[in-house]
Amino acid sequence: MIEKDTALKVLGTLNSGGASFSEIYIQKSISNSLKLEDSRVENSNSGYDMGCGLRVWIGDSTYYAYVDSIEEKKLIEAAKILSAAGKSSTTGKIFDLNRDLRQAPSAYKANILKKPSITGAIEKKDILMAVDRVCREYDKHIIQVTVSLSDIEEKVYTANSYGEESFQEVVKVFLSVNAVARKDSDMRTGYKSLAKTGGYEAVSISKACGIAEEASRIAVAMLDAVDAPMGSLPVVIGPAFGGVIFHEACGHGLEADSVIKDASVFKGEEGKKIASDIVTAIDDPSMPNHWGSFKFDGEGYPSSPVTLIKEGVLESFIYDMRASKKLEKERTSNGRRQSFRHIPIPRMTNTYIARGNEKPEDLIKSVKKGIFAKEFAGGQVDPATGDFVFGISEGYIIESGKLGKPIKGATLIGNGPDILKKIEAIADDLDFAPGFCGKQGQSIANEVGQPTIKVSEITVGGTGGK
Repeated sequence: MIEKDTALKVLGTLNSGGASFSEIYIQKSISNSLKLEDSRVENSNSGYDMGCGLRVWIGDSTYYAYVDSIEEKKLIEAAKILSAAGKSSTTGKIFDLNRDLRQAPSAYKANILKKPSITGAIEKKDILMAVDRVCREYDKHIIQVTVSLSDIEEKVYTANSYGEESFQEVVKVFLSVNAVARKDSDMRTGYKSLAKTGGYEAVSISKACGIAEEASRIAVAMLDAVDAPMGSLPVVIGPAFGGVIFHEACGHGLEADSVIKDASVFKGEEGKKIASDIVTAIDDPSMPNHWGSFKFDGEGYPSSPVTLIKEGVLESFIYDMRASKKLEKERTSNGRRQSFRHIPIPRMTNTYIARGNEKPEDLIKSVKKGIFAKEFAGGQVDPATGDFVFGISEGYIIESGKLGKPIKGATLIGNGPDILKKIEAIADDLDFAPGFCGKQGQSIANEVGQPTIKVSEITVGGTGGK
């Protein structure tokens, strides 16, 4: 992507203004997307992007610039402008062009069998059409199907004035299915997605059809929903996407920049009990092929897991390089960025509550009257306090230990740190769900996960009374 001599010249230019740290981040990406509506492929888009992000630290300040090019002349010109930003009178590190960069090691391995670049448009269209057919044949009440399929191939290079250098190829594929069902005047939507850091071997027609059936099942099942009850009730939260509550209501408070800004409810709680004894939570970008996985983070640091909570005790926050230095903590591989146009910040990757020993059906049986929240829609969270409101897109009444009728109009209202302490049981059915997380104007791939869990009580908002 770039000659080592060029990288060192750019770093040396960035450091010439007295920077204590300098970095270059180069990215090339090719993306494709297809969208099907009304049984027809309505949109097909492809894109190519390439450029370099430049960063320096001068004193306590960070200066950042990007160039939509990787030509040496343009990078040197941008580096000269950026190096002068701090107006420092000191001189930065002078590089030895023969030995100053060393390739960072990484244990991450993931086989890519079918890259998007060798997967034809007809094969992709066949996936979309198969999903549409499965949804429409699932039930006569399915009236609308929307399917989106996207992929991206990236090459990413980083180098910095600490002598760290990294290179990785990233391949991602994302499939989403929306099925709409109608009965009389009632309409319900079912949504499911399948996404992997990998090639089209992960999104075969058979796997895509399985996602289509699940989206259709949700839409049709919710047609018979009754008004949700209200009040403080025991709630069993389903696996996979149920982890979004932990991600939103607790996870963002564990990102170290929120601690630095005094915007985390967990500040000062390291080493203290913040959750039930049975709760262990992990962030792990090194799991092969998971949606939030990578070989190196956005600062070129090798991916590795970090235990956030261990048996109820707060073990660690997640850090980028800057936050780890400010807080004098061990760095984690969580310095992430959307693209070369963005500065890296602490972000979650694949974040999940670890599996327990219970069976999911036993958690249902233990509830006399409550709610089973299987899938969630949108929600609102105050990251400074952990207060949240989440809509339930697929939920059921639990009566005398058995699942009853589906419910509509249900919301969960609570506080993330409070919920952590009220987790009474954790099942052994750990599963994951992909998504996109927005923060400070940047959207990145994230995965949430958990087994089925039982919370002793959460306030349920609904329309059906107690």
